[in-house]
Amino acid sequence: MYGAQTPSRPNSFYSPDFSQGDPSYQPQQQYNRQQRDYPSDAPRRPRQARPSNSTVQYPVDAAYDDYDHDDTPDPAQQDAEDFYAPQPNQQYLDPALPQRRPHSARGPSPPPPPSNGPLLDHSHLRPGNQASLLSYEQTLELYRANAKKTQNPDIQFEFAVFMIEASKSVHIPDPTPGNVVEIEKALEKRDNLIHEAIALLKRLADRGHPESQYFLADCYANGIGTYKGRQDFDRAYPLFVLAAKHGHPDAAYRAGTCCENGWGCRRESAKALQFFRKASAALHPGAMYRLGIAELNGELGLSKRPREGVKWLKRSAEHATAEFPHALHELSLLHENGIYNVVFVDTEYAIELLAQAAELGYGPSAYRLGEFYEYGKLGCPQDPALSIHYYFRLLFYPSLRIGFGGPDFSPQYLLSLDAHVRSSSMIRRPGQKGIF
Repeated sequence: MYGAQTPSRPNSFYSPDFSQGDPSYQPQQQYNRQQRDYPSDAPRRPRQARPSNSTVQYPVDAAYDDYDHDDTPDPAQQDAEDFYAPQPNQQYLDPALPQRRPHSARGPSPPPPPSNGPLLDHSHLRPGNQASLLSYEQTLELYRANAKKTQNPDIQFEFAVFMIEASKSVHIPDPTPGNVVEIEKALEKRDNLIHEAIALLKRLADRGHPESQYFLADCYANGIGTYKGRQDFDRAYPLFVLAAKHGHPDAAYRAGTCCENGWGCRRESAKALQFFRKASAALHPGAMYRLGIAELNGELGLSKRPREGVKWLKRSAEHATAEFPHALHELSLLHENGIYNVVFVDTEYAIELLAQAAELGYGPSAYRLGEFYEYGKLGCPQDPALSIHYYFRLLFYPSLRIGFGGPDFSPQYLLSLDAHVRSSSMIRRPGQKGIF
């Protein structure tokens, strides 16, 4: 019963016994942990008595002396433990192999510049010997080529405006017996630019481009592209109306002006009011000024309503431009004289409004300020320098005299001022800084 010997159990429950049926099988040598060559532990230094704050001394038992009650680790023992402890991402390098420097995200520093050369060398940015600016004709040709490539109406409109401006800058020499051919070439060049621009503007206007419609109408109203340079409101007014219907405020104002004066159409005050109100809804300063004057004076079929007129003038003054500074001047006159129960007299505010209009280039305002500072009117001090400053604006800028019926200033008039003007400390003398 007990004669048969039970086969031995394999070392692992999951590993099969390969010794059965395989004569070449050799069992693996059992790993003897006791034969491992561990380095000898570092000798421990004898424990020394540790001073204690307590006065009671306890005997030290030699059997439990290996246990250290102190929380502070031994430096030598800590070093030994750290030496054998696994380090994170530690790389064991062979001292016999060449060592590589660790990779850095920063690139190598550039070599320092030579001591005898400049710090920044811009020689490669110098233009070549053949470099030159494009001529006016070449620029025009490039602009024309780009405008033909695109179908964008805004770009084509800008090119047409550029040609109109270029035609104005064409130099026409003075006629002499020897330059007749030169004059004819210059006139032909100017006419070709105008005709090409007008043809392009017509094409864009037929497509419903409002900017082209207004600009083409303005050209006709100013005699550009017309027969012998005459104003042609018969062709300008319909284009103003078309652009106004597309929401162009300047076109609505110009259409109202044509209806008011009968330029290219019949005089119709009611229709002019419609165009002026349409432009005023878009905050056009000229249209708001015209409505304000009409309300103040009872024009265009309206009854006199000073309060409404002042409202429109104030709105126009808030949006005044160099082209439409008239509301500032008119409000200054109203505050200078006042309107009962509507506008009170305020001379300081009147002077301020005149100064704003003069800065925008309005000639009548500059003339009134020059007169006020010359004679000390309306609470202004007599200031010869400021007076001459505003008079000089009318003298040296003839464009400010448009629509102004004042005297024709001359240098003799300015030099006929009082002697104290020339000897004033505000006039610049040699070696001095002053206004003049």
